[in-house]
Order: sequence, then structure tokens, then C-alpha cells
Amino acid sequence: MSQNTVESARIDALRANPKAQVLIIGGGINGLATFRDLALQGVEVVLVEKNDYCSGASASSSHMIHGGVRYLENGEIRLVKESLQERNRLLFAAPHYVKPLKTTMPIFSIFSGLLSAPIRLFTHAQGKPKERGAILIKVGLMLYDTFGRNGGTMPRHRFLGKKKSMAEMPSLNKEVKFTATYYDAAMDNPERLGLDVLFDGLAAGSNARSFNYVAASASSGGKTTLTDQLTGEEIQFTADVIVNTSGPWTDMTNRNLGFDTGYMAGTKGSHIVLDNKELFKACDNREIFFENRDGRIVLMYPILGKVLVGTTDIPHDMNVPAVCTDEEVDYFFKLVAYVFPQIRIDKEQIVFKYSGVRPLAASGDINPGVVSRDYRIVRTSGENDVPLLSLVGGKWTTFRALGEHLSSDVLKLLGVSRVQSTEKLAIGGGKDFPTSEAGQNAWAESHGQKIGKQRALQLLLRYGTRAKAVIDHISKSSETMLTHSPTFSDAEIEFLVKYESVYRLEDLVNRRTNLAFTGSMSTAVLQELAAILAKALDWDSSTSSAEVSGVHLEMGSRK
Repeated sequence: MSQNTVESARIDALRANPKAQVLIIGGGINGLATFRDLALQGVEVVLVEKNDYCSGASASSSHMIHGGVRYLENGEIRLVKESLQERNRLLFAAPHYVKPLKTTMPIFSIFSGLLSAPIRLFTHAQGKPKERGAILIKVGLMLYDTFGRNGGTMPRHRFLGKKKSMAEMPSLNKEVKFTATYYDAAMDNPERLGLDVLFDGLAAGSNARSFNYVAASASSGGKTTLTDQLTGEEIQFTADVIVNTSGPWTDMTNRNLGFDTGYMAGTKGSHIVLDNKELFKACDNREIFFENRDGRIVLMYPILGKVLVGTTDIPHDMNVPAVCTDEEVDYFFKLVAYVFPQIRIDKEQIVFKYSGVRPLAASGDINPGVVSRDYRIVRTSGENDVPLLSLVGGKWTTFRALGEHLSSDVLKLLGVSRVQSTEKLAIGGGKDFPTSEAGQNAWAESHGQKIGKQRALQLLLRYGTRAKAVIDHISKSSETMLTHSPTFSDAEIEFLVKYESVYRLEDLVNRRTNLAFTGSMSTAVLQELAAILAKALDWDSSTSSAEVSGVHLEMGSRK
């Protein structure tokens, strides 16, 4: 089978049936959530993504599932309440990926921000951000507790004075006056959570179809031109409703469809991942969430054996690629030094860095840090009166509620009644996931008869209960652990390629696995993985070499 045949066969189902009730453009988390919700209602829905699933804004998050305590000061009470409700739901719906995260805020002022906060809360006037002091943070966390305790399952916040704060975290800046500690949540691997949302939609039935590397490139005569990015093939597609969930690229997508919109004005957020054992230990298994003196929010927390540090908030031109600059790295280093002045960090400790653009609404000259993180849905009508719904805004934490909201708007346009809510549904491998160590060991014992308990446990923690499908696949042959990345096997990688729409090496190392994020890439690793993909996708040697080189270029591997 030639490479062209392999690539062409991937869209056979689209070519054979180029129509649906709903076409969703954009495979980030909000598009995937809308796809899942509509699929569960029995609606004929097709989702297309120009690149890989969750490869844009959704891949560039801070890995947080949080209520957004700082949004309270901007008067975004509705968003905070919804975010906290959804955070709590995700802790139960996706416990394999979403975990509680202890969060500590070092506080260096008592009264700062007291005068400006009420003005912003009640008038929404957006002045220059200022560092928040202890009194303001105390009030905010009291409200946070009120909205998000989840029947008492989430602990209340606590305040410590300087002496107790330093005793608990001795590496802190000695100028600290208080620390405030509360709980939010985080996800180790957001891209895999997004994939689980996708798989839930596909599992609903043949009414749901999804294709990565397919772009909505034009519109004419009531039909949308879909272009396969791997082969160049064009398909004329008909839908009753079109939904644009392409995030920061929403206006660009609309222009392809014949609409000149100006909804978006996203801001760039960058992050670095550090391999620094001293900093990892100083974080004490918690997120350090604090404000710089310029009012910018900064965070750092231990994740997958490393420390994630972010983020910036800079206006960005979508015609220019978003990259983490040296200036941003220097900014992060200064902030780490401000909180933990005795810990040495340097650029050699950076194992990964990334940057993306938040899908924020256009807001004129308002300071980027205080632009609303809420979302809205805008309707226009295209050729032949085909409704177009454009999503403006949205964030990871609220993806389920947002998807349900957007889906409900679509159902209303179609004249179709909702038959199911996703509010209490488990997501992907979160279904029946054992959250206790004893339960996980029992699951691994019962499913590891052919591959061993420890290997079964490793796969359970990696994929949730979807690990059963992986185990069934690799049990059909004797798997061999990879030489240069021994936590994965050849059969496991084959499973990912066969069942998870992997078409590029970069898809594998950055979204189907966490190899790139943890700095686990090397030329040898990439070549070993490329050899497996080459066999599955019938790549020739020049394609394999280009894919290996492309990952180095795109992901910035240091090795």
C-alpha cells in the first residue's frame, strides 16, 4: 500500500457521505465538547480540524482546571461559579486526568489593591493591574469557598502568617507577610483528556464522524470546501448548521467562509518546563500562584517530575506564529527568583517551552490581563441562509458546560429536542476509574494476567479504564519495550497510531504521549518511534527523516 493510499483512505467516510446536519470547524477542546454533546443527542455531526486535535490553543494551557479566583475582582461572578461547578464535575467525571491541586499564594502586601478593586468590581473600569494584598485576597477566597466547596469535599482556604509560612516552605522569599492556601485542580495531560472527549462522541454511533488534518477552506453555493491537508483533495460538504470553534483563528475561518468578522483579539501565553529538583522540592507538591508587582498572574507547580512555570499575557497577531521568546524566559526566571531567591535556575534546565494564543474576545485597549475569559456565541447566516455559530472565548475548565450550551443552540436551530445531558457522565477512561491505590492495584491485578500487574497499572494510570483496549491490543502479540523510551512498547505505539488518528510523528510525541513535555525526546527516541509509524503509515525513508527533523524544529528539543 502506498503512502498516498494510506492517507487517502483516512477520509473515505467523508468522501462517501459529504453531508451532515452539523459541521463543526475546529478540534480544540470546545469543538470536541460540542461534538460529543451533539453526537449523544443523535444528531448527524461532522467535526474537522485543520491540524491535529488539541494542537492549537488547547495544547498551550497552564494545565489548570480552576475557578479563576482573580476573575472575582473583575465582577465575573457567573464565570467563577460556573468554573467551580465544572471543576468539581471534572474531578468526578475524569479522575484519571483531573486531580485536586493544593495551591498556595505568597503575599507580600496587606492593603495593596483595596482602592482599585471596588472600582473594577462595580464599574468594570479596567485600570492598570496592581498587586493584591492580604485583605483583598482573603475576601476573594471567602467567596471562592462559598461557590466551590462541593458539599464540603473541597477544603476551605487557610491563611498563615510569616512565621508559619516560612516553617512550612523554608525556601520562600523572607519578605513574605502571609500565605493563603486553597484547592483547585490540574490535569497532567490535557491533550489526552481532549481525545477522550472525542472518543466519547465517536462511540455514540455512526451519526458522528471526525477528521483531523482537514480544513474548511472556502464556501460557495451553500457548500463548504473541505481540504485534506495531507493529500490536497477537496470535498464539497453540505450542512444545515455550521459551528466555528476554531478559537483564536475564528475570524480567519469566518473569512474563508465569506464573513469578515472581527470577534477575536487573543493574547499570547508562554510557559517553560524546568528540570530542577530543588525547585520541584520547594514547591512542596503544590502550585505556587502569585502576582508580580506589575499585577501579572504567575504560576509554578510540580508536574510529571518537572516544574511548569507560566504565563505571560501579551497581545498577539494571529498572522505570526506564537513562540516563547528569550525575553519571556528571562521574565519567568526573575519571577522564580522573586519567590524562591535561594534556588538557582538556568536555561540548561529548560526541557520544554511552548506558547499559544488565548481565544479572547476583541476588547479594544483594555489591559490583556483583565480581558474577560468568559464566552459568547454569535450567530450569522451564510449563503442559502445556512446558520453559522461562532464561539468567541472559552477556556478548558468550562468545556463541558460550553459544549452543552453551544449544542443546545444548535438543537434549537435544527428543531431537535435534547435527549441526554452530559452533566453527570464520566469522560472516556474516567468511567469506573478506581481512585484509591487499593482499587487501582485490584484493577491491575485483574487485567494484567497476560502483561503483568505493574504494566497493567502503568497503562491504567496513563489511559484510565481505556487501558483495557490497549491491553487487549498488546496481548495479541508479545510486546517489546522501546530501547530509547522504555516506558512505552512497540505494540502500544501501534495501538495509538491505529486507533487515535496519528498521522505525524509530532502528533505522537506531543499529544498522544507526554514525551515532548517532559523533555524525554532525543534523536534516538524519535527515530525509534518514526520506524514504527513508517511501518504503520507506509512512510519512505525521506518522509521518516523529514518527520524526525520536523519534531526537532517544531518542539524545540534540546537533545
